[in-house]
Amino acid sequence: MSTPPNDLLHGKINLETSHINWHELQTVFARGQVVRVSSELDLVEVAIKLSEDDKNTLESWMTSGHVGEVDNETAKQWYETKKDLWAVVVRPWVLVQDSDSEQVKP
Repeated sequence: MSTPPNDLLHGKINLETSHINWHELQTVFARGQVVRVSSELDLVEVAIKLSEDDKNTLESWMTSGHVGEVDNETAKQWYETKKDLWAVVVRPWVLVQDSDSEQVKP
């Protein structure tokens, strides 16, 4: 019995998630390659949808404010507080999630 491809991808991405300090992401942020994921969403599921290029789902999340760029105010706050975030790489993007607070903007 084989494991479905999506289960394999989920397991692979789940193993690649890690905590990282915002200070370590400054270069990636400066290049505009950091994607903020709301704590209302599962970071691994968002990474899967991004890797599958599921434009409809991603667009819906972006429109609702659940996925998007890290704004300068948030970046500054994370820098000043030396914030640790959950992160996963889906090249060329680094998806980050602050599980301590909600970031959805209406």
